Amino acid sequence: MKKYKKIPDFKNEEEERNFWESHDSADFIDWKKAKKVTFPNLKPTTKTISLRLPEYILDELKMLAHKRDVPYQSLIKIFLKERINQELKEM
Repeated sequence: MKKYKKIPDFKNEEEERNFWESHDSADFIDWKKAKKVTFPNLKPTTKTISLRLPEYILDELKMLAHKRDVPYQSLIKIFLKERINQELKEM
């Protein structure tokens, strides 16, 4: 039976991230005993950015968003994701 190393205590998330970048989790965890779980209420982390758009584009986005009854910023995210998916398929 394999002896697993103890996972150290971390001061913060950055310290933990740095640790796992240079260590193999298989030395610490018996993945054969792992169980699949889902976290249905997790929301993806977001980052605020500043984006300069010509006013006419913003006006058109707001009009389209109003027709779909969604916030215009949500519509921008939808459009970006659709285009990213399309570009990735073509690679």
